[in-house]
Amino acid sequence: MPRYLIQTFGCQMNVHDSRRIEEVLGRAGWEPTDESALADLVLFNTCSVREKAEHKLLSVLGTVRALKDARAGVVIAVAGCVAQQEGEKLLSRAPFVDIVLGPDNIPELPGLVASAQAGSPPIARTVFDLEDPRFLDAIPSDTSASAGAPREFTSFVTVMKGCDERCTFCIVPHTRGPERYRHADAIVAEVRGMVEAGVREVTLLGQTVNSWYEPGTEESLRESQFAHLLERIAREVPSLPRLRYTSPHPRHVTDALLHAHRTLDMLPAHVHLPVQSGSNRVLKRMLRRYTREHYLERAHALRGSRSGLTLSTDLIVGFPGETEEDFRETLSLVQDAGFVAAFAFKYSPRPYTPALKLGDDVPEDVKDERLTRLLEQVAVQQSAHLASLVGTRTEVLVEGPSGRGEGEPGRWRGRSTRHEIVHLDAPGELDLAGATVPVTIVQANAHSLVGRPEVDLSSLPRRAAPPAVPRPTGRVKLPVMGKSARVPSGHA
Repeated sequence: MPRYLIQTFGCQMNVHDSRRIEEVLGRAGWEPTDESALADLVLFNTCSVREKAEHKLLSVLGTVRALKDARAGVVIAVAGCVAQQEGEKLLSRAPFVDIVLGPDNIPELPGLVASAQAGSPPIARTVFDLEDPRFLDAIPSDTSASAGAPREFTSFVTVMKGCDERCTFCIVPHTRGPERYRHADAIVAEVRGMVEAGVREVTLLGQTVNSWYEPGTEESLRESQFAHLLERIAREVPSLPRLRYTSPHPRHVTDALLHAHRTLDMLPAHVHLPVQSGSNRVLKRMLRRYTREHYLERAHALRGSRSGLTLSTDLIVGFPGETEEDFRETLSLVQDAGFVAAFAFKYSPRPYTPALKLGDDVPEDVKDERLTRLLEQVAVQQSAHLASLVGTRTEVLVEGPSGRGEGEPGRWRGRSTRHEIVHLDAPGELDLAGATVPVTIVQANAHSLVGRPEVDLSSLPRRAAPPAVPRPTGRVKLPVMGKSARVPSGHA
């Protein structure tokens, strides 16, 4: 069988796309490999959100040019956002690349590879599926083409793609296109199939996931549609223990969504709600279309919708024109909102974005200093939050082994209902993967918790072999293409 190697850069959307690429290739008779020397196809799935992404891609591509020179039949492909951004230009800058593939063109990949192997010239396929949007169903790992793959207990389901928000710093509308929405019947069917295959937690995925509505819905009825989707999943797939979503936009945190958080037990007590800045002046320049006051009102409403609900966020420092006073307003918003984790980034100019007209007038050393201060503030709040949980009880969805060495029996790693990382110990012969275990928190670490199981674990399956290592997807984990920082915690 022909073999492929995928290297993935970037966000959860890119990881999700790489999974769909694997499944498309698997159905066409391909199998994964982690060895570039064995690969007949080497594919880079790229992210263009951070600075100089295209230059970093060219540097990475240089590492496989020798492979191409040594083995003429090897196909080199670039997919994802940089592929969509650069298109034909990438072929001229890297003539040894055979295929440039946009996110909407993933189903075409096997045919394009076959054509390249038959001698066809390099091709760029970066066409948005605006007239007839296509959404590839995920295949749970125990039914996928990857032989011997361990079962998955968490997975993603795409409900929409593209973005209509037009934030001035963001290249996503250019690389992912306008918003297109998936039909609810297809979403519910995919969730149901995952649960039947053993998945215990599903995350609904979209660029602005809570702007989803059923295609064809009257505009006046759209605001409540995402909440209704959550309610329908809870009603029609009641055996799903946990249902998450990412990433929502503050403008679409509706009263109907707050009601869903109050009434749906399968929604965990955590929301990742990007804010980007705490300054109204900067938010206006970013074209975020909400104010600091509106964001905080919605954030507090979310926290009040369920006892113990926590928030994490995305933040940008050094946006054009950001003053020290603007930055201090961001620090104060972090405190007012009570974030327990954050992804924080230095602003970097991206092609095709309106913010380019604003210049980049905040010096890099000032950006660095502000980023450090911001992360320190979030770390203080995170530490206090984790410490406050010692002595409390929570349920942990166990994802796999951790701690004293990968695969070593005894220590396991999972997520609480609020998404904190929790470690717990169990007899070495037990297999906890996929189990939901009630625990009492006995220790707070810097970025995680330790829990003591509060149930008899002896009924859980025994392990005939060490726990499954990560699925051999063919992906090689690489750094995100651009400089960012976060307070590393259990929150996505």
